[in-house]
Amino acid sequence: MATVSFQSIRERAAARKGGDKVLASLLPKKPSNKALAKLGDDRVLSEMAARVFSAGFVWDVIDKKWPGFEEAFLGFDPKRLLFQPAEFWDKLASDTRIVRNAQKIRSVRDNAKFVTEIAAEHGSFGKFLAAWPADDQAGLLDVLDKRGSRLGGFSGQYLLRFLGWDAFVLSGDVLLCLRDAGVAIGSGTSKKDLRAAQAQLNAWARESGLPITHVSRICALSIGTNHAVARLKEIMQL
Repeated sequence: MATVSFQSIRERAAARKGGDKVLASLLPKKPSNKALAKLGDDRVLSEMAARVFSAGFVWDVIDKKWPGFEEAFLGFDPKRLLFQPAEFWDKLASDTRIVRNAQKIRSVRDNAKFVTEIAAEHGSFGKFLAAWPADDQAGLLDVLDKRGSRLGGFSGQYLLRFLGWDAFVLSGDVLLCLRDAGVAIGSGTSKKDLRAAQAQLNAWARESGLPITHVSRICALSIGTNHAVARLKEIMQL
């Protein structure tokens, strides 16, 4: 466990960015379990697909093509997609509206099944997420990895962040912050690393009273390359 207080990390981040007000402007929207519980299963599946197709690809390209993805995948309605015959999925492999990666296309069908199963168990995928405690992201990532398709590693972390769950993302700068504070952590993808990060971020969240999402972002802003504020605001949804 780190001996460095989160207050010192927060002060360092504020000093780097030009003060507390500027730092606050760079934080993600505060997570809301009420909003999560109202999230439609189609929006969950859409975000799953976005994270899967963005992995290892230029995100801007995926973003620009996303209206085509929504059309091609029938608005990402899980139940509707599960009713589609094999021919529907075969044709998508040559559909110019999307990125034509056969394995990632199949993952949409697999994740439609995953979302539908979770919704049957909990009322909706959003309600499932809203009920999962923020101090156990490692456990939630394990569910995504085992029951979902291509949702392991950083894809799962970014999925939770983009959906609005109170998630940390173990980016290079967050890992650097943790190591600088004395946390023994590797690449951030192993279960051991996730547990170590979770324990420390939980402790800093308790100390600060902030959501883990904000703790994670402040860590990233406190160390590493000091990117311009204007550029950070362009990508702050990450």
